[in-house]
Amino acid sequence: MFVSRNPIAAYATVGVETSVESASPHKLILLLFEGAKAAILAAKLQMSNGEIAAKGASISKAIDIINNGLKASLDLEAGGSLAVQLQALYEYMSDRLLFANLKNEPAALDEVLGLLAQIHSAWEEIGDRPETAPAAR
Repeated sequence: MFVSRNPIAAYATVGVETSVESASPHKLILLLFEGAKAAILAAKLQMSNGEIAAKGASISKAIDIINNGLKASLDLEAGGSLAVQLQALYEYMSDRLLFANLKNEPAALDEVLGLLAQIHSAWEEIGDRPETAPAAR
């Protein structure tokens, strides 16, 4: 049987798993934004501390969230031109994160953080919208 040596980390893991399991699709996207931003903030700190391996892991995590979470969740048919533009923006963010990792460039991390913050804010504004009820006859 597995026993966690860090009960606080175990509690946090259970809390995250519970929030993901009970989250609406809208909330899941918000969690992806938050995860990507947290990974980039960690990478900034690791970059300034010279923690090369940790920085690379954090940037890789952010890229993974952007590509396999945010970008993969786009519905290009239903989303039309907005979804296509977001897809291109997510690809740009991934490129900038790769650049930041290779060149140790915190400004590129800040740029991606700013872009994510804007989209995250807009996504929060939308909120969970219930399905439209059929018109009464």
